[in-house]
Amino acid sequence: MFQRTVLDNQLRVLTAPMPHALSVSIMVCVGAGSRYESKEQAGLSHFLEHLPFKGSRQWPSAQLISDAIEGVGGLMNASTDREMTVFWCKVAKPHFRQAFSVLLDMVQHPVMDPAEMEKEREVILEELRATNDYPAQLADLLIDETLWPDQAMGRDVGGTVETVNAIVLEDVVAYMERQYNPANTVIAVAGGITPDEAVAAIAEATHAWKPAPSLDWEPVTEAPAAPEVRLDHRSTDQSHLCLGLPGLPFPDPDRYALAMLNGVLGDGSSSRLFQNLREDRGLAYDVASSITNFRDCGSLVVYCAVEPRKAKQAVQAMVEELAQMREAVPDRELDRARQYSKGRTLLRMEDTRSVAAWLSSQELLAGEVVTVEDAVERIEGVSPEDVARVAARLIDETRLKLAVVGPNSDEEALRELLRF
Repeated sequence: MFQRTVLDNQLRVLTAPMPHALSVSIMVCVGAGSRYESKEQAGLSHFLEHLPFKGSRQWPSAQLISDAIEGVGGLMNASTDREMTVFWCKVAKPHFRQAFSVLLDMVQHPVMDPAEMEKEREVILEELRATNDYPAQLADLLIDETLWPDQAMGRDVGGTVETVNAIVLEDVVAYMERQYNPANTVIAVAGGITPDEAVAAIAEATHAWKPAPSLDWEPVTEAPAAPEVRLDHRSTDQSHLCLGLPGLPFPDPDRYALAMLNGVLGDGSSSRLFQNLREDRGLAYDVASSITNFRDCGSLVVYCAVEPRKAKQAVQAMVEELAQMREAVPDRELDRARQYSKGRTLLRMEDTRSVAAWLSSQELLAGEVVTVEDAVERIEGVSPEDVARVAARLIDETRLKLAVVGPNSDEEALRELLRF
């Protein structure tokens, strides 16, 4: 159970008391991400995410911020995606008031020192360069670019070396003034704290924060309906493969059926992909499928890494498993996927940070929260017919996209494998 409170400045606060918990987690979700950026300013949201940690009005240095949270054994971090930026903190409950003060001061009043910004620019550039050393991450980026070409959904959230180098302080400040406002923010609190305590602390820390009009996010445009292969040729010991299809947006009621389809296909070691490619054929150490849901789009992606000479065999096996999902799923397999999904969901809800993330992300992106109990009920309600309908709706060879990072170069031969 949770309580939803809207403050006078339009800030939404969601609180979930967990009396047994010895911790308190606070999560600040801001509607800021790569879908709000122009191509020329790609990476602006991610750049801004880094800067509050350099110092705030009350804690004017990175050392002071770190000492205030880590000094009491707490954890703090942030992340940026396409549709939101998240700042979070988790502390033992005797320290929750200090955690609230630090995190909310960072979000509202970062120092924005030009010299510190230049230092952080170099850190961000190193972060971008590091991605180049991880072929699995490159394959993820490449499949997104292939599914959603020439638009924000397909760009690296961190931007490029060129765009990050072009960002100036005035860009960051102007963007922050638009996006970091209470009407565009959700705060969720979970743990050993009452709703009244949480709301009072947040209201006190944000009473001067004023709402403002925010930027619009960029709607998605799907890639042309044709099988496509994208290669990033490099000398690696493995070929990293991502086979992707457009999926479903977050508000789509079929997303629970898609989650069950994904459970049967490639989520966990009992899934079809794991049993086929790893246990039966010994093709890959790691193979899995995953789904993403955004405001107006989504994806279903299968990933594996194999010896380069086995890449074609692996692609063929992944395509075959996808095609077979269009056939009726036996009750036994569907029930396994149901129990797996329910169990993982319920286990996550023991952690205060996971509960805060569950509440804040749904409220920000969908404007409503499906409770864990409701989610479990919807998972239970998925039938074999629902899975078959979603499979028929999404799994179409004309929509298949393949991204390969490794020493493979036979693009046409790989494209020919994208057939059911």
